[in-house]
Amino acid sequence: MRILIWVTIAMTLSAAGMAQVRLPAVPLPALPPRLTQAVGQAGADTLDQLSDVRHLQIARLIRSNPRTIAADPHGNPIVRDELVAFSPSVPGLAAAQALGFAIVREQTMDDLDLRLVVLRPPAKLGTTVALRRLREADPQGTYDFNHIYIGGGIVSVPGTGLGQTPVAAGTGSRIEHVDGPGADHAVPRLGLIDAGVDIAHPVFHDSVIHPWGCADRILPSAHGTAVASLLIGQGSDFHGVLARAELYAANVYCDAPTGGAVDALAAAFSWLAQQRVAVINVSLVGPDNIALAQIVRALTARGYLLVAAVGNDGPAAPPLYPASYPRVIGVTGVDKHRRVLIEAAHGNQVMFAAPGADMLAADMGGKYSAVRGTSFAAPIVAALLARTVSAPDVGAGDAAIEALARQAIDLGPPGRDLTYGFGLVGAEYAMEEKPVPGRISR
Repeated sequence: MRILIWVTIAMTLSAAGMAQVRLPAVPLPALPPRLTQAVGQAGADTLDQLSDVRHLQIARLIRSNPRTIAADPHGNPIVRDELVAFSPSVPGLAAAQALGFAIVREQTMDDLDLRLVVLRPPAKLGTTVALRRLREADPQGTYDFNHIYIGGGIVSVPGTGLGQTPVAAGTGSRIEHVDGPGADHAVPRLGLIDAGVDIAHPVFHDSVIHPWGCADRILPSAHGTAVASLLIGQGSDFHGVLARAELYAANVYCDAPTGGAVDALAAAFSWLAQQRVAVINVSLVGPDNIALAQIVRALTARGYLLVAAVGNDGPAAPPLYPASYPRVIGVTGVDKHRRVLIEAAHGNQVMFAAPGADMLAADMGGKYSAVRGTSFAAPIVAALLARTVSAPDVGAGDAAIEALARQAIDLGPPGRDLTYGFGLVGAEYAMEEKPVPGRISR
């Protein structure tokens, strides 16, 4: 079984989709009327509208921030006038500086033995041309755009199935800041890379959350709150998968237009590696990026389990990342009838299916809302794996994946397939609620 799992994972560069994450501080276009009326109905028009959401977000993001955000040659958003160098050599950096590139910032990821340097091109040199010059000057180096990773899952207006009264700030979770790896490995631990979590929500009343990012400011979002609740939330009428787990929550957006860039993701991964949090949920997508690929490779080689949503660009969507990287655990979503979401990506990167629609999650201001998207399926799988994986270890991680695969309900053709992977897990954790006309989590 172990060989079967990782041989199929090695094929993951073929097809992936998009996951979901909040777009910070950028007004987004309204959902098309048909989508708000028929989000759960199969059909070509609805699929087109669902899969267009991320592209609309990208277009609006670039138009709204022309001074700080540009597009790469394929239309993906990048931080304007910034390039990333992955573990550059001394001669490579010297060559870059001789060409007029300036070091903007750098970070050393000690636990991964990696270094990331952000470079600014010479004035009036376009970012795309600058990248070509860097690669020509140092062919052995690893340089790429500072891509921005985004998404667009749906969090509906509040439902009526659970309590809807907002709670006062400070009545939510217990916040703990940590300087080193956690010592009590008897308590399950989970990592989250996303937008901010509304820690005052009563669903986190008995939770321990270790926040990171945004200069220690708490900047909550609907999307981050929903995902966190599915991981560790617990209430009288609501349960996540691991209510006792400690959550290490990295906010890589911080309400900045350039939030979610490669260097922010790198810093978040580095922090989680310092804490030795073995299972990390990542619900965001973007293009293949050489630097990000190397960081993911370093983490998975050390036994970290990265769980990522395969996304909502549609079954024929081109690959998006990090879900499509080798050894990343890609998760698709199903509805209450155990049918794959019509907007979900298909491909070799799909390893598991989990509930991703017709269910509730925590929302801002003490509320609960209906959610839809593969972003909300991924945390269910991450939490299931964290039950048995307490520290980064390749063997333990492989064993946990194999055990989960044996428990999966095979929904497609016999064995692993491109739609459901090994099958459905965590069906019992979907708090069902009929979706209502919604809004995009921004």
